[in-house]
Amino acid sequence: MLRWILLLLFALSTSNALEITINSAVEEHQPYAILHLRNTNSFACEALCNEFDVTTKIVCAFAKKPSKPIGNLEDNFFKIQSIIKQKTFFVIIHPIAKMKLIPVVFNLTHDASVYEPKVNLAKHWIVIGYKDKLPLIHQDEPNDIGINFPFYMKNSQMPFVGGLDIKGNPVYIKKVEDVTDYLKIKKDFKAKKYEQTLDLIETVLEDYPHTLFKAELIYYKIKVYAKLKDNENVIDNAKLFLREYSGDENVPEVLSLMARAYALVGQNTDADYFFDRLFSEQAESVYAKWGYIYKGEMLEDSGGVKAATKFYNKALNETKDINVAVSAAFHLSLLKSETSMKSAQQYVEKILKVKPAYFYEHFKESYDLMNSFADAEHYEVAAKMAEALYEHVPMGDDYQEELLKDSGVWYAKTQEKKHALKLLNKYLNTYSDGDYRDVVQSAKDALFFDVNDQNSSVKLQEYDKLIEEYKGDTIGDKALYEKAKVLLEEHKYFDLLAMRSQLKALDGEHYSDVNQLIDEAVKGAMNNSLKAKKCHKVLRLANDYNITLSDSWDDGLYNCAMKGGDFALSKSIADKNLHSKNLEARKKWLFRYIKVDFATGNYSDVVNASKDLIALIQEDKNSPYKEVYRYLFDTYNRLEKSDGMIKMIAIIEKQFPQSYKDLDRYTAMVGIGEAKKDDTLIIKYATKALAIEQKAKAYPQSPYLEFTLYGAYMNKGEFEKALDVIERLDSFDLAQKQRARQKYLLGNVYSKLWRDDEATQAYKAAIKADPTSAWADLAKSAMKL
Repeated sequence: MLRWILLLLFALSTSNALEITINSAVEEHQPYAILHLRNTNSFACEALCNEFDVTTKIVCAFAKKPSKPIGNLEDNFFKIQSIIKQKTFFVIIHPIAKMKLIPVVFNLTHDASVYEPKVNLAKHWIVIGYKDKLPLIHQDEPNDIGINFPFYMKNSQMPFVGGLDIKGNPVYIKKVEDVTDYLKIKKDFKAKKYEQTLDLIETVLEDYPHTLFKAELIYYKIKVYAKLKDNENVIDNAKLFLREYSGDENVPEVLSLMARAYALVGQNTDADYFFDRLFSEQAESVYAKWGYIYKGEMLEDSGGVKAATKFYNKALNETKDINVAVSAAFHLSLLKSETSMKSAQQYVEKILKVKPAYFYEHFKESYDLMNSFADAEHYEVAAKMAEALYEHVPMGDDYQEELLKDSGVWYAKTQEKKHALKLLNKYLNTYSDGDYRDVVQSAKDALFFDVNDQNSSVKLQEYDKLIEEYKGDTIGDKALYEKAKVLLEEHKYFDLLAMRSQLKALDGEHYSDVNQLIDEAVKGAMNNSLKAKKCHKVLRLANDYNITLSDSWDDGLYNCAMKGGDFALSKSIADKNLHSKNLEARKKWLFRYIKVDFATGNYSDVVNASKDLIALIQEDKNSPYKEVYRYLFDTYNRLEKSDGMIKMIAIIEKQFPQSYKDLDRYTAMVGIGEAKKDDTLIIKYATKALAIEQKAKAYPQSPYLEFTLYGAYMNKGEFEKALDVIERLDSFDLAQKQRARQKYLLGNVYSKLWRDDEATQAYKAAIKADPTSAWADLAKSAMKL
């Protein structure tokens, strides 16, 4: 009989690996075991004996330590343990009975001579464990005057067949699949194939319940569940891991994930218990520093901002790990941004310096923070964040164009003028029809003089010197006025507006067009804000500077407000234009008015306004405002006015034949048919809805439509049509209860058609699909009839 155990100890160098195998057998009715220790590099082994020359233990030393700790092993002959002392890795073997250490220096399948070696280093050592008599080897007392001559086998090679079982037959050892699978699990996890990783872990645990990698497999389960945000499973598996593998090197990480999972499910008391364990038992681990961040998140979610800040700072100040430091800095920047953008900026700059890719990894929060810096006019840090995001978003990403625009435009507001020009030119060359070409071109025009035309730059510098040196004098006033004109020419509207009070104080007789300069600057700023979709900034500027907005602004303001969800502003703009003398304009604004009212739930206004618009467009088959019929149908649906829905669906059928956008509307009509018990209505619209699904190869309303249409056909006695409908679901992936229902209904219609054998098979399928369902009970009853 042969029994073997395989341990692969992956050392710090991939070229250094230790293999331990134990073979057990019987000789002359006496069991024994042979322990093999093989390593790619030579290593030392020494047998330590007592005063009776009996081996008490064997110690083997290795120059390199393994990357993972080795568990203790024990069988009927050996106890094997491993330790690391002073960076040296030791394997220590204790005998259960007796044992003998022998170096393996020769390969009998190749070497022509052998002798008894006296060596301290070898790549292969064997330890024989036995009860009384040493098996396999005959030992003679050494002769003190003898010479250890080698034994030569030149004419023939010693036979070699590998491992033998108890009957003397060769043993063929299959590939160790759990090792292969374990390596694949690590690879899949690294590739973020979390569901695939989880499935393989379960398979390995089922196929190899005693695998040596069980601790690692449960550890990876915990990590996968953490990535999938399945906190309950994180907790359950972490409990098992901590109970079974309390000495494992992954305990710190497991403690951190378990504490975080408890925090995320709202069990803060349990979370605190494991945080305390993590901080006290694993204080030097990097996962203790991650634990500071996780606890900070828990405290922040509970409203404890001050306490959360303390833990984020601990993580930042105590860690040497870049990822921990960056995460802590980011959390602190988000908290500080609520009170001081300047304080937040110092943490963002740390991230920009060591790991700018982090912002893309946390895109939404970074994007919002970036815009907060820009709104607070911290343009340099905002531009750097935009540039970092732009460099890491995938090609073709929806945000790519906007980020390139933002980085260039914001850099243009800093001292980095040349870099801004490079980015703005890149935008113009990349996006020939870009959404922000006007904004970018405007920013570039303003930069042109700063970067390339030294005259304007020199002028501004000279004007500033004159303003400072001749403050309150006519020379200083003139410099102030000329500076305003240059700023206006270069579209630096906000810079000009910042000088408003100084310009207003100028002598009106000498500088009569100051108000005009300011008005033009305000309008320029408003226009840029509108293009940047900052509607309230436009209105605030108009209010602050008493600017009356013309009707030409309404289109832009309306679209801007709708995009930003400011329905009150959208409605006020639309309402202002409802009585336009221009018929096309009146139609456009009436339709926009309907959209706002529908979005805000003012359904009575939607109905009234829709009737007015329909009266204006009903003769125009190609009207761009035909969507009003759908708005009116949806309004009647929300008001539960079935008569109105029936009227509108008839128009929708003509205006938008077989449109997938109307699938839900046809389904709503099926619901009306059910409520009215009108099978004709059900058949009409369920058939249309199913045709749309079939055409689109998408089935969001199935199996509801099939079940309802089946019932209508059955009520009308059209059994063949009912059969066609219910059989359609055979190819669908249904839940157990739905499948049971479908098979029962199939059996029912078969019975109506006198196809009793097929009915019986369908009833059995219903019972099999969900034995505990009411449909299974109905099927059982039907089979008894």
